[in-house]
Amino acid sequence: MKAAILAPVAWRTPPRHYGPWEQVTSNIAEGLIKLGIDITLFATGDSITAGKLDFICNKGYEEDRTQDAKVLECLHISNLMEKANQFDIIHNNFDFLPLTYSRLIKTPIITTIHGFSSQHIIPVYKKYNSTGNYVSISNSDRSPELNYLATIYNGLDATGFEFNNNPEDYLLYFGRIHPDKGTAEAIEIAKKSKRKLLIAGIVQDERYFKEKIEPQLSEQIDYIGSAEPKKRNALLGNAMALLHPINFNEPFGLSVAEAMLCGTPVIAFNKGSMPELIKNKETGFLVNTINEAVDAVEDLKNIKRIDCYNWATSQFSCDKMAADYFKLYHKILGA
Repeated sequence: MKAAILAPVAWRTPPRHYGPWEQVTSNIAEGLIKLGIDITLFATGDSITAGKLDFICNKGYEEDRTQDAKVLECLHISNLMEKANQFDIIHNNFDFLPLTYSRLIKTPIITTIHGFSSQHIIPVYKKYNSTGNYVSISNSDRSPELNYLATIYNGLDATGFEFNNNPEDYLLYFGRIHPDKGTAEAIEIAKKSKRKLLIAGIVQDERYFKEKIEPQLSEQIDYIGSAEPKKRNALLGNAMALLHPINFNEPFGLSVAEAMLCGTPVIAFNKGSMPELIKNKETGFLVNTINEAVDAVEDLKNIKRIDCYNWATSQFSCDKMAADYFKLYHKILGA
């Protein structure tokens, strides 16, 4: 079987620091290669894969701002679609735009919907309901207007994470600095619980950072910038808990799964996919307010870190995700 995997071109696949869609796309590609599928990854030229790599740009537009994002995306998607007849199946990880080619080519397309940037894009997905072969990344992120083949949770390379049963005495916020992700709320939780907080992630909202985050930085509240994989694993594994007080219905939280793969429990606001990722009072706590989160910090002693690890490896591994997609490929092709 020959499959084309279409990645975004904002960041490298896999990303150096931030780039969740690119990370999951990489994990899908590498997992399917292990299962014997002939994979061509369509991504940036600096991307890394054990399969074949096809590209029209050397770097992503977020890493080389001299490039126009829309132009790059247009050239990138059309590059694959003009080669569609070389593949048995195309796996689209690049949102709704590639769907507009789906009735112009004969190769079937499977589309992983990594989340909806707004409800305005639903009509495009809806138009291609019959040919899109949609996969959701959580049950909570499904639109009632769309038809789905399955829900397949994002998978991570479990071997890249190390279980740690002896954490240090700090809380961790790990993610982009943005109001949606609840950075300011994490700071409030840490202050009320009188715990040290490390903040790691790219600043996506400069104004929010300047007004709400930077003035609160201190010896107790420490912003350490973005974290590459090796640093990320140490930060997650050594934390007593990950704080994830999101302010939106998050489709999936990679950092939540990553933390648990290290044995680190997660305290999250009960929104979006969080009830699917976290077993309440077993691998962390689902809370609704800052005060409930503060209480949860005190209850961390009741969580067994090995339970976090076992749950995450059983549900959110790259191998499981790849095997699930492998089955769908065969189903779509009637093989």
